[in-house]
Amino acid sequence: MNIDRRRMLGALALGAAGAVLPSALSGATLPLAGKPLSFPLGTRGPLPDVEPLHAAAVPATNPLLERARNALARHARMIPNRDVIGLVDFSQASREPRFQLVEPDSGKVLETWLVAHGSGSDPANRGYVERFSNRPGSNASSPGSFVTAQIYTGKHGRSRRLMGLDPENSLALERDIVIHAASYVSPQMAANSGRVGRSQGCFAVSQGCIGEVLDRLGPGRLLFAWK
Repeated sequence: MNIDRRRMLGALALGAAGAVLPSALSGATLPLAGKPLSFPLGTRGPLPDVEPLHAAAVPATNPLLERARNALARHARMIPNRDVIGLVDFSQASREPRFQLVEPDSGKVLETWLVAHGSGSDPANRGYVERFSNRPGSNASSPGSFVTAQIYTGKHGRSRRLMGLDPENSLALERDIVIHAASYVSPQMAANSGRVGRSQGCFAVSQGCIGEVLDRLGPGRLLFAWK
Protein backbone atom coordinates (compact mmCIF):
# COMPACT_ATOMS: atom_id res chain seq x y z
CA MET A 1 0.00 0.00 0.00
CA ASN A 2 1.59 3.29 -1.05
CA ILE A 3 1.63 6.44 1.11
CA ASP A 4 -1.07 8.21 -0.92
CA ARG A 5 -3.48 5.29 -0.54
CA ARG A 6 -2.83 5.37 3.22
CA ARG A 7 -3.72 9.05 3.29
CA MET A 8 -6.94 8.29 1.45
CA LEU A 9 -7.82 5.51 3.88
CA GLY A 10 -7.06 7.81 6.81
CA ALA A 11 -9.30 10.55 5.44
CA LEU A 12 -12.21 8.16 5.03
CA ALA A 13 -11.72 6.71 8.51
CA LEU A 14 -11.76 10.17 10.06
CA GLY A 15 -14.99 10.98 8.27
CA ALA A 16 -16.85 8.02 9.77
CA ALA A 17 -16.85 9.54 13.24
CA GLY A 18 -19.52 12.10 12.42
CA ALA A 19 -21.19 10.53 9.36
CA VAL A 20 -19.61 13.34 7.30
CA LEU A 21 -16.02 14.28 6.69
CA PRO A 22 -14.66 16.93 9.07
CA SER A 23 -14.67 20.50 7.86
CA ALA A 24 -10.91 20.48 7.47
CA LEU A 25 -11.25 17.73 4.86
CA SER A 26 -14.53 18.77 3.22
CA GLY A 27 -13.62 19.76 -0.32
CA ALA A 28 -9.93 19.08 0.38
CA THR A 29 -7.75 17.45 -2.23
CA LEU A 30 -5.49 14.52 -1.49
CA PRO A 31 -2.88 13.39 -4.03
CA LEU A 32 -3.17 9.82 -5.25
CA ALA A 33 -0.96 8.62 -8.08
CA GLY A 34 -1.28 12.01 -9.71
CA LYS A 35 -5.08 12.08 -9.34
CA PRO A 36 -6.65 14.42 -6.78
CA LEU A 37 -9.12 12.78 -4.43
CA SER A 38 -11.61 15.02 -2.67
CA PHE A 39 -14.99 14.93 -1.00
CA PRO A 40 -16.79 18.19 -1.86
CA LEU A 41 -19.72 17.64 0.47
CA GLY A 42 -22.85 19.72 0.50
CA THR A 43 -22.77 20.54 -3.21
CA ARG A 44 -25.77 19.38 -5.15
CA GLY A 45 -27.10 21.06 -8.26
CA PRO A 46 -30.36 20.67 -10.18
CA LEU A 47 -31.03 17.25 -11.63
CA PRO A 48 -31.12 16.93 -15.44
CA ASP A 49 -33.85 15.26 -17.46
CA VAL A 50 -33.40 11.50 -17.25
CA GLU A 51 -35.04 8.33 -18.44
CA PRO A 52 -38.30 7.38 -16.63
CA LEU A 53 -37.58 5.45 -13.45
CA HIS A 54 -39.76 3.67 -10.94
CA ALA A 55 -39.22 3.41 -7.21
CA ALA A 56 -40.08 0.19 -5.40
CA ALA A 57 -39.35 -1.64 -2.18
CA VAL A 58 -36.63 -4.30 -2.00
CA PRO A 59 -37.91 -7.39 -0.19
CA ALA A 60 -36.45 -7.66 3.31
CA THR A 61 -34.96 -11.04 2.36
CA ASN A 62 -33.21 -9.72 -0.75
CA PRO A 63 -29.79 -11.44 -0.58
CA LEU A 64 -27.98 -8.60 -2.37
CA LEU A 65 -29.31 -6.04 0.09
CA GLU A 66 -28.31 -8.26 3.00
CA ARG A 67 -24.79 -8.58 1.58
CA ALA A 68 -24.63 -4.80 1.22
CA ARG A 69 -25.78 -4.29 4.82
CA ASN A 70 -23.09 -6.68 5.97
CA ALA A 71 -20.57 -4.72 3.89
CA LEU A 72 -21.68 -1.49 5.56
CA ALA A 73 -20.99 -3.04 8.95
CA ARG A 74 -17.68 -4.58 7.85
CA HIS A 75 -16.38 -1.34 6.33
CA ALA A 76 -17.97 1.04 8.85
CA ARG A 77 -14.81 3.13 9.26
CA MET A 78 -14.48 3.64 5.52
CA ILE A 79 -18.07 4.63 4.66
CA PRO A 80 -19.00 7.83 6.51
CA ASN A 81 -22.29 8.51 4.71
CA ARG A 82 -24.99 5.85 5.06
CA ASP A 83 -28.24 7.50 4.01
CA VAL A 84 -28.23 5.74 0.63
CA ILE A 85 -26.21 3.01 -1.06
CA GLY A 86 -25.79 1.87 -4.64
CA LEU A 87 -26.54 -1.76 -5.49
CA VAL A 88 -25.50 -3.38 -8.77
CA ASP A 89 -26.94 -6.84 -9.40
CA PHE A 90 -24.66 -8.42 -11.96
CA SER A 91 -26.77 -11.59 -11.97
CA GLN A 92 -29.24 -9.68 -14.16
CA ALA A 93 -28.87 -9.05 -17.88
CA SER A 94 -27.49 -5.68 -18.92
CA ARG A 95 -30.83 -4.77 -20.54
CA GLU A 96 -32.36 -4.61 -17.04
CA PRO A 97 -32.13 -1.53 -14.76
CA ARG A 98 -29.86 -3.42 -12.37
CA PHE A 99 -28.20 -0.38 -10.71
CA GLN A 100 -30.35 0.69 -7.76
CA LEU A 101 -30.18 3.57 -5.30
CA VAL A 102 -31.45 2.17 -1.99
CA GLU A 103 -32.12 3.32 1.56
CA PRO A 104 -30.21 0.62 3.46
CA ASP A 105 -32.36 0.71 6.61
CA SER A 106 -35.79 0.50 4.99
CA GLY A 107 -34.76 -1.28 1.80
CA LYS A 108 -36.68 1.26 -0.27
CA VAL A 109 -35.45 1.62 -3.84
CA LEU A 110 -35.28 5.32 -4.73
CA GLU A 111 -34.05 5.07 -8.33
CA THR A 112 -33.03 2.43 -10.86
CA TRP A 113 -30.64 2.80 -13.78
CA LEU A 114 -29.10 0.80 -16.60
CA VAL A 115 -25.40 0.07 -16.11
CA ALA A 116 -22.76 -1.62 -18.26
CA HIS A 117 -20.29 -4.29 -17.24
CA GLY A 118 -16.78 -4.84 -18.55
CA SER A 119 -16.06 -6.51 -21.88
CA GLY A 120 -13.65 -8.86 -20.10
CA SER A 121 -16.57 -10.11 -18.01
CA ASP A 122 -18.66 -10.86 -21.10
CA PRO A 123 -16.27 -11.80 -23.94
CA ALA A 124 -19.07 -13.14 -26.16
CA ASN A 125 -21.08 -9.92 -25.72
CA ARG A 126 -24.20 -11.78 -24.63
CA GLY A 127 -25.27 -9.14 -22.10
CA TYR A 128 -24.46 -11.24 -19.03
CA VAL A 129 -21.52 -11.19 -16.60
CA GLU A 130 -19.67 -14.50 -16.87
CA ARG A 131 -16.54 -13.72 -14.86
CA PHE A 132 -14.90 -11.06 -12.69
CA SER A 133 -11.33 -9.85 -12.49
CA ASN A 134 -9.27 -7.40 -10.45
CA ARG A 135 -6.34 -7.60 -12.87
CA PRO A 136 -5.17 -4.46 -14.72
CA GLY A 137 -5.78 -4.80 -18.42
CA SER A 138 -8.53 -7.39 -17.99
CA ASN A 139 -11.30 -4.91 -18.95
CA ALA A 140 -13.49 -6.89 -16.55
CA SER A 141 -15.86 -5.81 -13.83
CA SER A 142 -14.96 -6.43 -10.20
CA PRO A 143 -17.40 -7.38 -7.44
CA GLY A 144 -17.58 -6.24 -3.84
CA SER A 145 -17.62 -3.01 -1.85
CA PHE A 146 -16.54 0.32 -3.29
CA VAL A 147 -16.55 3.71 -1.56
CA THR A 148 -17.43 6.67 -3.76
CA ALA A 149 -14.86 9.48 -4.00
CA GLN A 150 -14.77 12.83 -5.81
CA ILE A 151 -16.15 13.95 -9.14
CA TYR A 152 -13.68 14.77 -11.90
CA THR A 153 -13.97 15.60 -15.59
CA GLY A 154 -12.28 13.18 -17.98
CA LYS A 155 -12.72 11.74 -21.45
CA HIS A 156 -16.26 10.63 -20.56
CA GLY A 157 -17.19 13.99 -19.03
CA ARG A 158 -18.19 14.27 -15.38
CA SER A 159 -17.35 11.03 -13.59
CA ARG A 160 -16.92 9.77 -10.04
CA ARG A 161 -13.89 7.88 -8.74
CA LEU A 162 -14.27 4.68 -6.75
CA MET A 163 -11.99 2.97 -4.26
CA GLY A 164 -12.28 -0.80 -3.83
CA LEU A 165 -12.48 -2.03 -0.24
CA ASP A 166 -12.28 -5.80 -0.80
CA PRO A 167 -9.56 -8.12 -2.14
CA GLU A 168 -11.70 -8.70 -5.25
CA ASN A 169 -11.64 -4.99 -6.18
CA SER A 170 -8.59 -3.61 -4.38
CA LEU A 171 -7.07 -2.23 -7.60
CA ALA A 172 -10.11 -0.18 -8.63
CA LEU A 173 -8.25 3.12 -8.25
CA GLU A 174 -5.21 1.90 -10.12
CA ARG A 175 -7.45 0.51 -12.90
CA ASP A 176 -9.44 3.76 -13.14
CA ILE A 177 -12.70 1.96 -12.39
CA VAL A 178 -15.20 4.84 -12.10
CA ILE A 179 -18.83 5.81 -12.65
CA HIS A 180 -19.18 7.59 -16.01
CA ALA A 181 -21.64 8.12 -18.84
CA ALA A 182 -21.44 6.33 -22.18
CA SER A 183 -23.35 6.54 -25.46
CA TYR A 184 -23.50 2.73 -25.56
CA VAL A 185 -25.84 2.64 -22.54
CA SER A 186 -29.39 3.71 -23.29
CA PRO A 187 -32.97 2.44 -22.96
CA GLN A 188 -33.21 2.38 -26.75
CA MET A 189 -30.20 0.08 -27.11
CA ALA A 190 -31.46 -2.17 -24.32
CA ALA A 191 -34.83 -2.48 -26.07
CA ASN A 192 -33.51 -2.90 -29.61
CA SER A 193 -30.47 -5.13 -28.96
CA GLY A 194 -31.52 -6.92 -25.78
CA ARG A 195 -28.40 -5.60 -24.06
CA VAL A 196 -26.37 -2.43 -23.62
CA GLY A 197 -22.73 -1.99 -24.61
CA ARG A 198 -19.73 -3.01 -22.54
CA SER A 199 -17.22 -0.87 -20.67
CA GLN A 200 -13.59 -1.52 -19.75
CA GLY A 201 -14.69 -2.46 -16.26
CA CYS A 202 -16.30 0.85 -15.28
CA PHE A 203 -19.87 1.34 -14.09
CA ALA A 204 -21.04 3.14 -17.24
CA VAL A 205 -24.56 4.60 -17.21
CA SER A 206 -26.62 6.49 -19.79
CA GLN A 207 -25.78 10.06 -20.67
CA GLY A 208 -29.32 11.06 -19.73
CA CYS A 209 -28.99 10.03 -16.10
CA ILE A 210 -25.31 10.60 -15.24
CA GLY A 211 -26.04 13.88 -13.45
CA GLU A 212 -28.58 12.24 -11.19
CA VAL A 213 -26.36 9.25 -10.49
CA LEU A 214 -23.44 11.48 -9.49
CA ASP A 215 -25.61 13.76 -7.36
CA ARG A 216 -27.68 11.11 -5.61
CA LEU A 217 -24.78 8.71 -4.93
CA GLY A 218 -22.41 11.31 -3.53
CA PRO A 219 -18.96 10.92 -1.97
CA GLY A 220 -18.27 8.67 1.01
CA ARG A 221 -21.05 6.18 0.22
CA LEU A 222 -21.17 2.46 -0.53
CA LEU A 223 -21.47 1.06 -4.02
CA PHE A 224 -21.91 -2.70 -3.74
CA ALA A 225 -21.74 -4.99 -6.78
CA TRP A 226 -22.34 -8.73 -6.79
CA LYS A 227 -23.68 -11.64 -8.80
